[in-house]
Amino acid sequence: MDVHIDTVILRHLEMELKSPFTTSFGTMKTRPVLLVEAIDENGERGWGEGVAFSAPWYTEETLETTWHMLEHFLIPLLFQEPVYHPDELHARFSMIRRNYMAKAALEGAVWDLFAKRRRMSLSAALGGEKQEVEVGISIGIQPITNLLKRMEQALAEGYRRVKIKIKPGWDVDVVRVVRQHFPNVPLMVDANSAYSLHDIDRLQALDDYELLMIEQPLAVDDIVDHAKLQAKLNTPICLDESICSYEDAKKAIELQSCRIINIKIGRVGGLTEAKRIHDLCQKHHIPVWCGGMLEGGVGRAHSIALATLPHFSLPSDTAASANYWDRDFIDPEVTVHHGRIFVSKQLGIGYEVNMKEVERRVVRSKVYNRMKG
Repeated sequence: MDVHIDTVILRHLEMELKSPFTTSFGTMKTRPVLLVEAIDENGERGWGEGVAFSAPWYTEETLETTWHMLEHFLIPLLFQEPVYHPDELHARFSMIRRNYMAKAALEGAVWDLFAKRRRMSLSAALGGEKQEVEVGISIGIQPITNLLKRMEQALAEGYRRVKIKIKPGWDVDVVRVVRQHFPNVPLMVDANSAYSLHDIDRLQALDDYELLMIEQPLAVDDIVDHAKLQAKLNTPICLDESICSYEDAKKAIELQSCRIINIKIGRVGGLTEAKRIHDLCQKHHIPVWCGGMLEGGVGRAHSIALATLPHFSLPSDTAASANYWDRDFIDPEVTVHHGRIFVSKQLGIGYEVNMKEVERRVVRSKVYNRMKG
């Protein structure tokens, strides 16, 4: 079924977080969102979301670079010829180096449109099998009393796993206190690349606390040193920023750089590449889970659909919309029931974009049309 994309609309939204979110990189109070709308020749609409931040602290991409790449390179490539299946876009966009979040945003809109054209949910179009997805929660760096209170609240809400952010000077002592208060909670820590091999003693000290995993302790582009570190740790290392492609995942598995991989749609360039990494990890018995990027509703919906694939065996970072926003821009908002999200059976992403909520947050927008001849 060929899809002719006639129009793409980009919208830059500014979302105010309910409370500041702090990692080893810094603190965010607002979250920029790049909303992508793709419209076919029949007027059917598909939605994608760019997850780059305003500054290049997670990857090299920002909202501004994403917009630039979409406007001047990726949207023109999309308009060149019909799309028979969204998987084709991975090859079509391959002439553009990296810029994975830009590619994922546009590809995601096409996947949503493709599923709607096929009269399927996005989950079904991807080959997902699960009717519900187990989810955990990610909690930023904050005073220890606030952290314990937030954990207690999250566990009361039924979240299946808690992730806390760490950095040098805010790690072993914090985990010790958390474990004293919550000895049996499935717990993991995320370092966002804040350590080096010089910190190996401190990281080994975390072995005492029965953590599910230590996420991305070393440099964002490293696979070799993570292999050295994993050989000296009992706790599994989970790679996040180091895995930007199927090839990255393949090398990490071969080098034994990790025992778990976090798959984020935006980081790896879209749903097609995310599926390939999922299948590779399934073949090699490496557990995977779906990470979060403080997404708005559309990005959250895409992550839910991805996490229905069979080898996602660990709780995802897809918390309820209300955990971050006073009001999300989708209907219904994403909700969590006893640590699970029930997967929508509606067409496409399964949620309606609330244009009133979108327009309330729009900073700028631009329409791109295919030249018909």
